[in-house]
Amino acid sequence: MAPTGVNQLSHPCIYGEFVSSYAERKSSFMKWLSKLFKSGPSRGNAAGSNRHPQLIGDESMIWRAPPRSLDDRSRAQKEKEELDHAIALSLGEDLKRRSGYRWQAEKDEELARSLQDSSNPPLYPPYAPAPASYYPYGQTQRICGGCKHDIRFGNYLGCMGTYFHPQCFCCRSCGRPIVENEFSLSGRDPYHKSCFKELAHPKCEVCHQFIPTNRAGLIEYRCHPFWSQKYCPSHEHDNTARCCSCERLESWDARYVSLGDGRSLCFECMESAIMDTGDCQPLYHAIRDYYEGMNMRLDQQIPMLLVERQALNEAIVGEKSGLHHMPETRGLCLSEEQTVTSILKRPTFGRHQLVGIKTQPQKLTRKCEVTAILVLYGLPRLLTGAILAHELMHGWLRLKGYRNLNPEVEEGICQVLSYMWLESEVMPGFKNMPSSSISTSAASSSSSSSSSKKGGKSKVEHKLGEFFMYQIANDSSPAYGGGFRSANAAVNKYGLRRTLDHIRLTGNFPL
Repeated sequence: MAPTGVNQLSHPCIYGEFVSSYAERKSSFMKWLSKLFKSGPSRGNAAGSNRHPQLIGDESMIWRAPPRSLDDRSRAQKEKEELDHAIALSLGEDLKRRSGYRWQAEKDEELARSLQDSSNPPLYPPYAPAPASYYPYGQTQRICGGCKHDIRFGNYLGCMGTYFHPQCFCCRSCGRPIVENEFSLSGRDPYHKSCFKELAHPKCEVCHQFIPTNRAGLIEYRCHPFWSQKYCPSHEHDNTARCCSCERLESWDARYVSLGDGRSLCFECMESAIMDTGDCQPLYHAIRDYYEGMNMRLDQQIPMLLVERQALNEAIVGEKSGLHHMPETRGLCLSEEQTVTSILKRPTFGRHQLVGIKTQPQKLTRKCEVTAILVLYGLPRLLTGAILAHELMHGWLRLKGYRNLNPEVEEGICQVLSYMWLESEVMPGFKNMPSSSISTSAASSSSSSSSSKKGGKSKVEHKLGEFFMYQIANDSSPAYGGGFRSANAAVNKYGLRRTLDHIRLTGNFPL
């Protein structure tokens, strides 16, 4: 079909992306319209009027426009309005797309900044307040795990599954904020590394320094099994003084008292120490009464002397028979006639040592099977009494005709009597002999009377008594330790009297 003079106009379809600019879009539409319409100053004149040729777009052809009626003009006006409406819709869509892309680009940029902040949190410390727009748009609310308030702006710390203000992340020990890059964690409690080391890393109770690690990187220390005193292994070989009574090492901030014979005494043991023979006599008679209360009367008076270490060692050398506790013997039951130097007058205290001690030589003659009982001076009352109870049992066995006992049996039963006496002193209400036919009422009364003369025991002395019992029960030597455990088991099962009778007949403990 041949085209008419005027083409019918429809809405334009725009494919692909939006036009790059408003000017370019308008230019495109105007070129398209110029191909459909002619323009000129005499468009509304009659058919016979003068017409100028019109250039259509880029084509090199000229043609004259046909005459137009009113209907044609109204149709052309209608087509022009529809064209303007199409242009307006196209431009509106263009502006809408441009606005949308600009808004999306701004949102993407803001989101990128948010992700960057989340992946690289602000270094902490120090704390630097930031504006209210510090957190990205749409960020969830953060509650401080310390003050429980909202973290609105500023730096924060994310740790242990929650968030903290820098000033709220504090050490559990000292309460100050943790500003280091590293910290220690115990359960849910944070600590400064130095504070946690103070709490967890053991300190030496001698030099008060952190116990060093060994070559393997492990913390190695020594610990007293009863007192739980922790100390560096080096102090066992650096001449650090050790209390001759309780065995604790001397701390660098608490000097021990030197007894002048190579022994040292801590101040707690010094409180109840017995220093001369005269001071020891009441205790000696109280223990004899203890034996008598158990129907174990000592018919002969056995001399008792307090001596220095050197005098005791000389007496041990002069003794022809007998077993002695190693590494150090604290008491001795003599059977040979000897001359022994005893402590006549207690020394005085001066400059962390005892001075002015007076001694006298004393010739001991044997009037019975036992010559004398010797005990080291300067030991606490309960330890001195435990030694006396042990040595008196040696004397009782010899006086009663118990001959040629092997060391495990004799030393074991003597240790049992020493343990029983300590038990009556430390735990007066405790029945000290189960299944025993020997009455304990007299022993308890004598023990109570001896304690009442010196008043009630202090907590320190009570603890010392428990330690001396611990020493007896955990002795590692075959005669003193193994013998005690065998003897104690027999006494607990059969009683003291039946055990002694069995020893007299067989020389061994009953099974």
